[in-house]
Amino acid sequence: MTAGPALEVKGLSIKFGEFTAVDEVSFTVERGEIFGFLGANGAGKTTTIRMLCGLLIPSSGSALVGGLGFADGGKGIKKIVGYMSQKFTLYNDLTVGENLDFAAGLRKLEPRYAAKRRRELFGLIGFDRPLNTLVASLPGGVKQELALAAAMLHDPEIVFLDEPTSGVAPASRARFWALIRKVTALGKTVIVTTHYMDEAEQCGRIALMRTGRLIALGSPDELKASAFPGPMTELDFNGSAPAAFLENLEKAPGLLELSPHGMRWHAAFKDKAAMEAALAALPAAASCTLIKPSLEDVFIRLVEGVER
Repeated sequence: MTAGPALEVKGLSIKFGEFTAVDEVSFTVERGEIFGFLGANGAGKTTTIRMLCGLLIPSSGSALVGGLGFADGGKGIKKIVGYMSQKFTLYNDLTVGENLDFAAGLRKLEPRYAAKRRRELFGLIGFDRPLNTLVASLPGGVKQELALAAAMLHDPEIVFLDEPTSGVAPASRARFWALIRKVTALGKTVIVTTHYMDEAEQCGRIALMRTGRLIALGSPDELKASAFPGPMTELDFNGSAPAAFLENLEKAPGLLELSPHGMRWHAAFKDKAAMEAALAALPAAASCTLIKPSLEDVFIRLVEGVER
């Protein structure tokens, strides 16, 4: 393992013809960190990860992955990273043992070393079923845990997980994130993309991307404080929200964000004075509660919303 950050990315860009998929992205990831990418579909998250895994060569900019660059076409990088893609990467019609043997063969691992790593990883994920178990017979969450084991069979320094819990039950998602924390406790660095805000909360830092650009970077608390420097309220109209009031509130000076959350609305303001002025005409039947912003609020404001 080399010294220095796990990732050093400077002005990284990639174009496909005239289309710029990733546009001058820069960030650093420290070793042992859980670093998350958050953004809508098409924001450039997966393309960025594929470049950092050595699967795509950047059009411009630079990146050091574990201290290695792209001078060799990404061959060195591929040896020190593990990659688990959005699509389930194991074969349903093969057994657990056959899948892991195939993964070991692709990495050209010596059989005894591969068997040793398999035992270690089974211990990590808590897998105790026979090797001749058909993958198709396993629950979705267990399949994803095995896919993680396959991605780590060669003992990589950095593990890239692209939407690893998509379509998995909530209990299995929680178990998978417990595994992610175990992986970083072993000294590995984990880079993960997710659409789940509760998962993003568990990252040490998050990079928010929109249309190929990195628009915000920081810990969950830092992103909340930056996006919402003033108070936020939850408005409950005890039924249907009055359109006239919401229309006026939308135009209120000092309003930063107004968005529906189920049957309630979240309204964020520049400061307390702006909040009090905007809510002076709140209908008598409505209630107003001060709340702390969530990552979902940050996502709506920075990724989906229009800057005020």
